[in-house]
Amino acid sequence: MSLAWTLAARNLFQDRLRFAATIIGIVFSIVLVIVQLGLYLGFGHMVTTMIDHGHADLWVLAKGTKSFEDPSLLDARDAERVSAVEGVAQASPVLIGFAEWKLTNGDATPVLVVGTDFKPSDMMPWNVTEGSVQALNASGAVAVDRTYFGRLGVSGLGSTAKIRDREVKVAAVTNGIRSFTTTPFVFCKLDRAHRYTGIPAGKASHFLVRLKPGANLEEVRARIASAVPDVEVLTTAQFRDRSRSFWLFGTGAGAALFGGALLGIIVGTVIVAQTLYSSTKDHLYEFATLRAIGCSKDYIYRVITGQALINAVIGFFIAACIGFGVVAFTANSALPVVLNATLLASLFAVTILMCVVSAIASIARVLRIDPVVVMAR
Repeated sequence: MSLAWTLAARNLFQDRLRFAATIIGIVFSIVLVIVQLGLYLGFGHMVTTMIDHGHADLWVLAKGTKSFEDPSLLDARDAERVSAVEGVAQASPVLIGFAEWKLTNGDATPVLVVGTDFKPSDMMPWNVTEGSVQALNASGAVAVDRTYFGRLGVSGLGSTAKIRDREVKVAAVTNGIRSFTTTPFVFCKLDRAHRYTGIPAGKASHFLVRLKPGANLEEVRARIASAVPDVEVLTTAQFRDRSRSFWLFGTGAGAALFGGALLGIIVGTVIVAQTLYSSTKDHLYEFATLRAIGCSKDYIYRVITGQALINAVIGFFIAACIGFGVVAFTANSALPVVLNATLLASLFAVTILMCVVSAIASIARVLRIDPVVVMAR
């Protein structure tokens, strides 16, 4: 370790109480940023979870549809017209709609019904831990997620309830299919979904389009748009981006999460700047002595910046450990915190920047010292 780094470390560790206060400030701000941005990532994943598991090459939507949960409807007969387009292997209708789930004790809760035909290439529930998708072909069979057992008043396979006064029976249980709106998803056959939601049989919410091998996606997309009027044809990536944009920015949720992250950075920067400045002020005579014996400005820069970087590395390491704990704790919650390598690398860079910026005031104070004060002391 160079002499500059040794001096930086000794300056920090000499007053352990002040050093602890600095680390706590950094940890607090970075944990706040981790939680806010982790919630942003988790929210972004949850708003597109159904789209991501649709496994479609193209989505045919009613014009103006903003997200998967948008109740806009299509004419179900148009699925045949889409299927007839050159390059299309299959166009599967999907119906979504809100319904009232009645528990056996008489209570009721809203659910979002997802209706499909459960063919091999259709949208269907995933992460099935009990029962099977094939069992959903039985009369009154539905699939629900384990997360919502308490809310739906069920305990597992064979549990019963009612939707629009029609008895349903849990024939499949999933794990991890959660709705960001907290409204439980209920999967069932397409024909029963119409009855449960009250939506006419001739309507559908989306068509999931799969292309034939070798078909050009953009060409097929243009053919569908030309063959079927008053619809939008989007790729999965485009539909995903539209949904995230609507829920994160159209509703203001994204701005709130970013605002919280920015607040964390500001609070951390102020705390670290104040602590570093106070620490530097307590060592003014030592820095003046370094100036008097001929140390360059660059050397002073390295000492103070070294203090900031030591704080940053230690603070980030502790904050990251806490962040992983938060991720584990929220893994099964309605809105989990998500961390990935890109976010962690970005936060480490932000921590370094925050601490270095905080050191600027200290550097400016030291460089104004007149070395003569050493002789006058």
